[in-house]
Amino acid sequence: MKLLSFHYDGKALFGSKVKREEAVWNVLLIAEEFGDSTFPKSIIEGISADFDFVERIRRLLEQAEKDKDPNRFKLRFTDIEWLSPIPRTPKNILCVGKNYADHAAEMGGGAPPEKLMIFTKSPTSIAADEQELPIHDCITSELDYEAELAVVISREGRNIPKQLAYDYIFGYTIANDVTARDIQAAHGQFFLGKSLDGSCPMGPYIVTKDEIPNPQNLSLVTKVNEQVRQNGNTKNMIFKIDELISEISRFVTLEPGDVILTGTPAGVGKGMTPPGFIKKGDTVKISIEGIGTLSNRFN
Repeated sequence: MKLLSFHYDGKALFGSKVKREEAVWNVLLIAEEFGDSTFPKSIIEGISADFDFVERIRRLLEQAEKDKDPNRFKLRFTDIEWLSPIPRTPKNILCVGKNYADHAAEMGGGAPPEKLMIFTKSPTSIAADEQELPIHDCITSELDYEAELAVVISREGRNIPKQLAYDYIFGYTIANDVTARDIQAAHGQFFLGKSLDGSCPMGPYIVTKDEIPNPQNLSLVTKVNEQVRQNGNTKNMIFKIDELISEISRFVTLEPGDVILTGTPAGVGKGMTPPGFIKKGDTVKISIEGIGTLSNRFN
């Protein structure tokens, strides 16, 4: 199932993509119509119910499709304002640094890290698919892109065994870990250079984990103005998804709605000669197999 969050008629809503249509099921309206008063009112509340949430949506959609006018429960994509599928995380976004050997090499770091490198991005950096993003040219001249598979956590967990890690995943989305390289270098750490407003666009959907049985073999492509910059595969992660969840949870209690950015392959702007940083007017598109395409114009 593909889930999205959006604004419509002054309200923040969520729903399931209508199959083979550019539209979304307004599941809150369906729940109200068919008397499901306990249906989750927010996407985070739903995610915390894990697969039961998905099954409840499926049952509601079965009822809606049998209605004499099922189209009254649908909203066209052209009529909604897209939000990030997770409009706000419970805490900072958890990110993995240098998790692809080719990216570690292009950044001049020598050998890939032997231990997990974790940093965070502020939740105020979250942005949506198709949202126009600020170039921040008053404070940075080295704004860069990083395409990443993002993991959405469904259950609270601490000290999660690696063999149980996938039980804590709700689904997957696409993220662009936009980075101001000069700010990052000047401060000698990651947080400020990674947390500018609009520097974590995510979307367009959360795809539930049942639809992506092997997230460790997904193609990942980044285009800047239709020029291919990154062309990688999640199978090349140094630390795999189950390792990431297990290791992070040794130190941080994971919560429903937490998002883990799993790292980026080679091809970022800083690794080019000369560097290919984002310029005003550029459009960055990131496609991940089985999820879709995240697209943002910078201005």
